[in-house]
Amino acid sequence: MLPLVDKPTIQYGVEEAVASGVSNLILVTGRGKNAIEDHFDVSAELETFLEARGKLELLEDVRKVSNLINVSYVRQGQPLGLGHAVLITQAVVGNETFAVVLADDVIDADPPALRQMIDVYEQLDGPVLAVERVPESDVASYGIVDIDPELLLPGVHRVRDLVEKPAPNEAPSNLAIIGRYILTPDIFAALEATDADHSGEIQLTNGLRRLLQSRPIYTCEIAGVRHDTGNKLGYLKAVVYFALRRPDLAEPFRAYLDSLDLTPASRT
Repeated sequence: MLPLVDKPTIQYGVEEAVASGVSNLILVTGRGKNAIEDHFDVSAELETFLEARGKLELLEDVRKVSNLINVSYVRQGQPLGLGHAVLITQAVVGNETFAVVLADDVIDADPPALRQMIDVYEQLDGPVLAVERVPESDVASYGIVDIDPELLLPGVHRVRDLVEKPAPNEAPSNLAIIGRYILTPDIFAALEATDADHSGEIQLTNGLRRLLQSRPIYTCEIAGVRHDTGNKLGYLKAVVYFALRRPDLAEPFRAYLDSLDLTPASRT
């Protein structure tokens, strides 16, 4: 719920899904996450207040949030890993292909990142993992894919294996899995058969490795700019980036940044 300029980070992911053609959303929440549910709910009292005060532009913004998408919620009682978070949506997802969006990865792309992946799915009819090339020094922070060198489509390869957070000298590539997945319903059986790791969590990467034994999985190298808002530096970079993308803020904000003198001598 931390804001990027003027809307919470999670809303960027929801708007990406809507722009990609998704109409139904399942939010996996937990204890203390009521603010997320409230944000995407209709606030009759607030709408009545804004309408009475004649604040029609703000009223339109409020209604836009609640009208974005059909939302349902699944509570994850304990944080038992991304694989577990996906698994507990089975009763709601049913026997359908679905997308997973990790909202702390905010991706500015045209077409949207999820749309790029859906296009790959529609052509190859298999699960699709969003990937990004990362510096060798960063591979230990990601799930890394081992790919077949044959290029199936631009930026698209078949996955040979997945390795969770390898040491740089053991990584099969520098293609890191980022926070977007297109998954088929057989992932649920794979996750049910996946043991928890040493920390007690069910890792989605391990479930995908099991699924890989029975069907092809593909990568989609996303064309766009990704910000990892799950860490402080990534979040700050995202705030600056999206502020500079705003026509109403870009010029004065850039002027402000240019005016800053942050050399050590200026602070003494």
